[in-house]
Amino acid sequence: MKGFMDEFKKFISRGSVLDLAVGIVIGLAFTTVINSFVDDILNAFIGAIFGEPNFNDLTFAIGDGVVRYGSFITALINFVIIAFALFLVVKAFNRLRTKEEKAPDKTEKDVLVEIRDLLADERSR
Repeated sequence: MKGFMDEFKKFISRGSVLDLAVGIVIGLAFTTVINSFVDDILNAFIGAIFGEPNFNDLTFAIGDGVVRYGSFITALINFVIIAFALFLVVKAFNRLRTKEEKAPDKTEKDVLVEIRDLLADERSR
């Protein structure tokens, strides 16, 4: 039993498991924000333009069945909105990451080489 518990502790404390847990929690929080953005803001604009915040009531009957194509349209619009919001977040993240990569940390050697070059330029004048 002790070997099993030690193995479990080792498994649960691995970096990848913790990173995955953090990613899931942040993803759930981000989902709440995106859903609120879609439901509370964008659907309000859709409601102002089209008279209703969604198209769920659009249906047509075939025999005894009812095709609810409005629910599909609402889901499709929500998908596009969420995909666009994610695109904006990823684009902003990539822009920040690119800025960080453009400004590499200088080592002590790099600074000393710059000082040497500046002194050499100063002496040659």
